[in-house]
Amino acid sequence: MLQLAIVNGPNLNLLGTREPHIYGSQGFDSYLVLLRQRFPQVSLEYYLSNVEGELINYLHSCMGKVSGIILNAGAYTHTSIALADAVAAIGIPVIEVHISNVLAREDYRKTSFIAAKCIGSISGLGMEGYALAVQYLSEPRY
Repeated sequence: MLQLAIVNGPNLNLLGTREPHIYGSQGFDSYLVLLRQRFPQVSLEYYLSNVEGELINYLHSCMGKVSGIILNAGAYTHTSIALADAVAAIGIPVIEVHISNVLAREDYRKTSFIAAKCIGSISGLGMEGYALAVQYLSEPRY
């Protein structure tokens, strides 16, 4: 069975209640149940932390355990060179996901230190961005 990890960063534990006009009204835990039902052939690990170093440690721990990572680094996307370095160092395909369209928001959100280290980015499609990333990582590439 294909092993993938979904990694969410700061403030994403508040999905469903945090700025629902931007992020929607569904919490991630309930979405994850639906995502697992939609992709029964994929084992989805889930990790969330509001702490940069914990996210880096988790990414390191994925080495040799998962075939791909779906990363929503939240605001660390725009600030963390260390997180980008971790993505580059682990040798695992990573897809960056953002629920909102970061390019249509504040100027500081238009810079991603992580994007250049990822195989792709999905932004602005709501929670469906996670499903699209799972679908992409699930398909044979060769």
